[in-house]
Amino acid sequence: MPQSPAPTRQSVGLIALIAGLVLLIVVGPFWVVREANRKSVEAAAIVNHTHEVEATVQALMYDLRNRESATVAYAYGHDSPAIRERLAESQKEIPQNLARLTNLTTDNPEQLLRIGKLGSIIEQRGQIMQTVLAKGAGQADPRDIEWLLDRNPLRHISAEISDTEKALLKLRTSEADELARRSTVATWVAMGLQLLLLGAVAMLLRWQWRNRRVAEAAAVRSSARALSVLQTVREPMAVVDRELRVVLHNPAFREVFAAANADPGTPISAFGNGTWDAPETRQRLADVLARDRELWDHEISHRGEDGRERTLLVNARRMALPDRSDEVALVTANDVTAQKAAELQVRELNRQLMGKMDQVSEVNRELEAFSYSVSHDLRAPLRHIGGFADKLGRHLGDRNDEKSFHYLNTITTSARRMSQLIDDLLVYSRLGRSALRMQPVDMQSVVAETRSMLDANNAHDRPGHRIEWKIAPLPIMVGDENMLRQVWLNLLSNAVKYSGGSDPAVIEVSYSRDDNGDYRFEVADNGVGFDMAYAGKLFGVFQRLHSITEFEGTGIGLASVRRVLARHGGHISADATPGKGARFVFTLPASTDAPQPDNKA
Repeated sequence: MPQSPAPTRQSVGLIALIAGLVLLIVVGPFWVVREANRKSVEAAAIVNHTHEVEATVQALMYDLRNRESATVAYAYGHDSPAIRERLAESQKEIPQNLARLTNLTTDNPEQLLRIGKLGSIIEQRGQIMQTVLAKGAGQADPRDIEWLLDRNPLRHISAEISDTEKALLKLRTSEADELARRSTVATWVAMGLQLLLLGAVAMLLRWQWRNRRVAEAAAVRSSARALSVLQTVREPMAVVDRELRVVLHNPAFREVFAAANADPGTPISAFGNGTWDAPETRQRLADVLARDRELWDHEISHRGEDGRERTLLVNARRMALPDRSDEVALVTANDVTAQKAAELQVRELNRQLMGKMDQVSEVNRELEAFSYSVSHDLRAPLRHIGGFADKLGRHLGDRNDEKSFHYLNTITTSARRMSQLIDDLLVYSRLGRSALRMQPVDMQSVVAETRSMLDANNAHDRPGHRIEWKIAPLPIMVGDENMLRQVWLNLLSNAVKYSGGSDPAVIEVSYSRDDNGDYRFEVADNGVGFDMAYAGKLFGVFQRLHSITEFEGTGIGLASVRRVLARHGGHISADATPGKGARFVFTLPASTDAPQPDNKA
């Protein structure tokens, strides 16, 4: 559809541009010539100023020579009214010309220095002349007369002042000539610019006329293109007026909502075999036109001529057409029948999945209950085995030979080991069932407490065995303190146990943050290590890489570590070399960050 506002805005912009160019043609040259004349007047004023300075210097020197010649004549005995008049006149004119000269050269520091020096000499010579005039005519000291006649630097200073002003006059005269030349050039340039601007206005008008023709042709093509797009779109589209009459529609609309009469002005109720007759649908379309309410995804059902039931989502929005004064509504209908069927299928699958999840949860609860029940029920037989083995040993007394003692000891040890396995299995089961109690946990304190307990056990079980601890500063984070304490206890006790043959045993705990901001902890030792080919068994329940005769244990500790870390959203891995120690690395997510204390005063 053609867009009429664009040419109007373009025309307004062009008129503004032409007005600006005309204003530039009129005002620009006037301003250039006016500026050139102003500068010429300033240059002429500077030249006149230089002439005035030079004239004032000549007048001052005349007055000085007049006063000195009259003073010398008086010193030689010539006293007359004419001489007295010359002395009085020069006495009045010299200070005035000196002050005037000072005012004229205030913009020239060098000249002011010379004038200051000149004033000092005038004052000095004036004092001598006052001495001569204070005596009678012809009675002056010959030395004063000789000083006045021989020592007269005034002409040199005045010559310097005059020469400087002449040099300035020459420079300023050349500047004035240059400004006059520039003024002439500026006048001719302004005339040339006027001609160029007039030519530019003519070219701009011609360009506007041609662009207007191009825009009109483009509008016709745009309208045809819009109509072609409307006819090609496979989504049903129609334009309706306030009486819900179809003003325009595309072939897809006529194909989906067949009508006997599809001419412009046909009521929309004539389309779709009553699909558009629903009161709610008609009311919503009327609200779009009357209240400018947009209609979004209004669901309707339509049965086509093929008998298939379709689900359609109707959208409508008020709009204006360039060839109509009233507003219309653009109505689109999107066929979502397949999507609705898919949604029903997804909901059914979700329902089945939820049922499966409930079944799995129930099985897990039954397994946990079974494990807990079995662990508790096994305790009584084990206590009986251990108790009756002990009673049997006391009953045999001295008749208990070495073989019988070995049998009884094996029974007791096995019962004790089985009891330990049950305890560890209970702990493992509890780690999976109990709720997390999240709170800030100081990992530094937890590790320090665990280390103290392990040091005490080591001093009791292995006197003389040294352990060197290297523990880096550890953070405060959020987690279940009891479970995280179990992690550190298992990892550090394993490090102590498997480095029992190293002297000293070196256990290192370090901490860092990875690229994702997650916590990364490492526990390393210099113990016996293990073969990485069997690393996959480390974190399984009752999995051991060393025999029970080498190292005691139940094989549940690392499985418990993995379960605790998994419940916190972390994971653990291991790396080792036989005979060179092992390194366990576990991470906890950044979501366990603890609030940092406010250090502001």
